[in-house]
Amino acid sequence: MTFVTTSADQAVAGIRDGSMVLIGGFGMAGMPVTLIDALIRQGAKDLTVVSNNAGNGYTGLAALLAKERVRKIICSYPRQIDSWVFNELYREKKIELEVVPQGTLAERMRAGGAGIGAFYCPTGVGTPLADGKEIRTIDGVDYVLELPIKGDVALVGAYLGDPRGNLVFRKTARNFGPVMATAASTTIAEVHGMLPLGGLDPEVIVTPGIYVDRILDLQRSPLEASEAVS
Repeated sequence: MTFVTTSADQAVAGIRDGSMVLIGGFGMAGMPVTLIDALIRQGAKDLTVVSNNAGNGYTGLAALLAKERVRKIICSYPRQIDSWVFNELYREKKIELEVVPQGTLAERMRAGGAGIGAFYCPTGVGTPLADGKEIRTIDGVDYVLELPIKGDVALVGAYLGDPRGNLVFRKTARNFGPVMATAASTTIAEVHGMLPLGGLDPEVIVTPGIYVDRILDLQRSPLEASEAVS
């Protein structure tokens, strides 16, 4: 059985300094803000964070960056109109950055979860993103060798869960959560509601409970849940 709690602090207990943390979200859609806030209180530092972007405004991932707990971020979109926190830290050389094309980022985590040692991808060939990486020509096309990403912890935001850890995501909030859940040693999900065993239609379960170690139940009503992730 997956460990289920209503305490965010209990959900993130034990995350160590220096961990690689995979954080779901496409912008704020599907970002596990409550878990991130708890991680800030927990105090883990010197983290490597993998996410789609480098935070929005001053909440969620941006709040974690602002506390200077993140040593390095691996993402696809480090700069956007409201990435003020990251921009300042990067200019002051207080954070390292590795830019990875979005599809490559997702595939590197999928490879990590699937046990694939590496894969060849055409994206990035001929650009600085391929510097220092093996290039191989296959059927006349150049490919760059990409290594898998495996996290110590994944923090994901889902719509509904059950006591076995099965997760359902809602619309665009699905984004990176499912692939991150497979690629981490410990996966922690925050959900907007819990259903009893058998309450989730097996045909709509996106992430099987075998990948989920802990669930934070936000205990919201179905209406609140719909509004929160829409």
